This record gives sequence, C-alpha cells and structure tokens, in this order.
Amino acid sequence: MTGDTAGSRIVLRNTLREHASPYDLAGDARAGLSSTPKTLPSKYFYDARGSHLFEMITRLPQYYLTRAETEILEREAGRFVEAVRPRVLVEFGSGAARKTRILLDAMLERGLLEGYGPVDVSAQASRHAADTLIRDYPDIRVEGVIGDFERPRDLPFPGRRRLMAFLGSTIGNLEPVQATAFLTSIRKEMTAADAFLVGFDLVKDVVLLERAYDDEAGVTAKFNLNVLRVLNRDLGASFDLEMFRHRAVWNAGNSRIEMHLESAVEQSVRIQSIGLDVSFAAGETIRTELSHKYTRESAVGLLEASGLRVESWCTDESDRFALALARALG
Repeated sequence: MTGDTAGSRIVLRNTLREHASPYDLAGDARAGLSSTPKTLPSKYFYDARGSHLFEMITRLPQYYLTRAETEILEREAGRFVEAVRPRVLVEFGSGAARKTRILLDAMLERGLLEGYGPVDVSAQASRHAADTLIRDYPDIRVEGVIGDFERPRDLPFPGRRRLMAFLGSTIGNLEPVQATAFLTSIRKEMTAADAFLVGFDLVKDVVLLERAYDDEAGVTAKFNLNVLRVLNRDLGASFDLEMFRHRAVWNAGNSRIEMHLESAVEQSVRIQSIGLDVSFAAGETIRTELSHKYTRESAVGLLEASGLRVESWCTDESDRFALALARALG
C-alpha cells in the first residue's frame, strides 16, 4: 500500500503482490510465437514509447473513437449521474483518467463527489492521475487498486453508491468468452445501488474502420511494431522491424478489426533469453490485437449474458460509438 502521510487522500493498494501478475512476457512470447497462427498479446504495446504513440493515435483525424465517446460523455454525463446518484466513480483501466473528468465534474456539480477508484495495472499511471485529481478536486479521496482490471476483485469504496466505468473500446479487445468473464466479475462486485458504464465501438463502414487502424501518417504502424521493440529490448530478440509490415484487416465473420505484423520475407528470429528460434514464411503474420465491433443487439446480449441489464443506450450523432449504462440483474 502506498500513500502520503497519515490522513492522506490517496491510497493505492497493490494486488499484484497478492495475485499472479498479468504480465509474463517470456511465457506469452513463447506460447504465442509457437502457435499457429502466431500471436502476441496487445498489452505489451504499452511501454512508455507505446503509450506515447497511442496518445498520438487518439488525436488522428481517422481515429474517431475518442472524439465520439467524448461527444457522448459531454452530452450525457449529467443524465448518467442523475440516474445513479453515485458518491464514487470506479474506473477500470483508468490510465491518465482524462475523459473521467467529465463524469467527475458532473458529480461535483450535483454535490455528490466523494471519491475516485482507479483500477489499473500501472502504478505509475494511477499515482500520476491521483496526484493530479486531488489537486484539481480539493475534497476528493482516491482509493485505487493496482492490479489486473480483467480480474476485478475487492473493488474500492465498498458500501458507497458507485458508478463503475469501463471507457474507451477496451471491451472490444477481449474475446467474447473473456469479455463475458470480465463483465460477470463486475456484476458480482456490484450492489443494487451501483451502475456500470461501458463503451462499445459499433459496426460501421469497413473503409472507415480500417482507416482508423491504418492511418496515412503511419503512427498506428509504429505503435504495432513497438511490440517487436519490446521483445528485442526485454528478451534479447533479433527482430528487424524493417522486415515486418503493419496490417489492419476486417474479419467480418467475427465482427472485428485484427491488427497483424506481416513478415516481408522468409526469415528466422532468435529470442535469446528464452532460447527460442521463430521461423516466418514470407507473408506470414503475427496477430497483435483484436478490436471487436458491436451492434446494439450484440452488446445488449453480451451484457445480459453476464447478468447485467441495460438501462440506457446512448450513441454519438453519427452512430459510431455507444455508451451503455447497466445495472445488475436480480
């Protein structure tokens, strides 16, 4: 547990020491690069360089997701807060907590804001967000959990009325089975007074989707290739980034965008620290990210299968993105 002096308004509880860490780069690299097709988990994009590149992506004109979700929040945050009357906002995968402020401001305007509970694997990001928020919101208390947000447990502020939020389109990065398990875990942590706000990127024109993940400036390509830099740095791998190309393709059967790294030539790569040699045929790919897209029907079905009832469904004006406000069934 970390914090300031006695009476601190920041308490961050590190559960990574209590439970298995979600990060095992060596094990994940061995398993993913030995499989058919080859894969690498997208969570390894986000070292300092990768996080900076992703922030750049969110500002690209082709990347509509952040702007669309912000549009909804700016229009509907007050209504969400009025419906729930929460005293606390708990956020999963909070990161820098930028869009979070729209909800916090709506709570503050109504005299409700008491606490913020970030649940994130990054202690550094959580601490930075907490320091900033207590400066900007003089009466707020921050109780965070450093841990794997896909396995929520012992969430902050039990006993208080909470609005739980999973913003962005991160739910789309999970396979349906994983998404159902995550949402079921959320529902088990909720009381009848709590509510859950989750973002869904919606099915739309394929050209628009693919452009969002393959921008002309090449920022997304650099972001995708960054996972190979991580392997080179942390595992002593010998990936030549010039020999791999970024690919973003629409998989209609599974309603998802897939990001791949395609080998430009037949080649072999050595991963020194795990003693693994990986052979690539020309044109063979490593799948690095999934981004599932939803319709209203499929999103509602996912939530209901997880024990959650949709109370409110809001989209941006162009129907590109949706925020669903849900309560626990039963």
